[in-house]
Amino acid sequence: MSAKYYVGCSGWHYEHWRGLYYPAGLAKAKWLSFYAQQFNTVELNSSFYRLPSQKAFTTWRESTPGNFLFAVKVSRFITHIKKLRNSGFAVENFLFLATLLGGKLGPLLYQLPPSMKRNDELLQSFLSSLPPEYQHVIEFRHKSWIYDAVFDMLRRHNIGLCVFDMPGFSCPLVATSDFAYVRFHGSEGLYSSCYSTEELSRWAQKIARLGQSVEATYIYFNNDAQAFAVENAMTLRSLLKTV
Repeated sequence: MSAKYYVGCSGWHYEHWRGLYYPAGLAKAKWLSFYAQQFNTVELNSSFYRLPSQKAFTTWRESTPGNFLFAVKVSRFITHIKKLRNSGFAVENFLFLATLLGGKLGPLLYQLPPSMKRNDELLQSFLSSLPPEYQHVIEFRHKSWIYDAVFDMLRRHNIGLCVFDMPGFSCPLVATSDFAYVRFHGSEGLYSSCYSTEELSRWAQKIARLGQSVEATYIYFNNDAQAFAVENAMTLRSLLKTV
């Protein structure tokens, strides 16, 4: 498998993973180091709910090996409260913290709220304001955004489209930037179902084809129930080695 595939989980700090993935006696402070021995990336999602401290970002950077990458979910203050409007200062402040990860900073994920409908003018204004030196990726949660015209807008700015799979709603498997980004939320139950090997085999074939046109592909499993995310990430990683 090429190093351009980064496969991991959406978060690592789940109490219910103790005994299922983390050894029962392992201190929580060592969970990230343990995780990073087996995966080359993680999607940092706690940053969506509250801004981590500078010390937290520094600790995460120092707790992981040199080839490890963090995808960072951007604060919901920007996406859900400001709804992308007049958010320049908030984005700047968030990026200041995220860059404390140094060379381990990967894509920045902006997840829009399910109630937020398509607004091309707003999206264009926001995309134009984003610093181009970072890898930005947008996850649309309302079906009105899932159109080629929106994808073309992302392409003009080299902004990634977050391809996702969830019950009753999936995004086309396309890339709009020089990298691809895929999130698995569970095919049958949101955050709670386990993907079968057959399902993941089909996904591996499709992701491999998509990967031929990009420099890197980031893949995260968000079905944390019963540590399904860990199992599925390991399986998909193995499958990608064979395609």
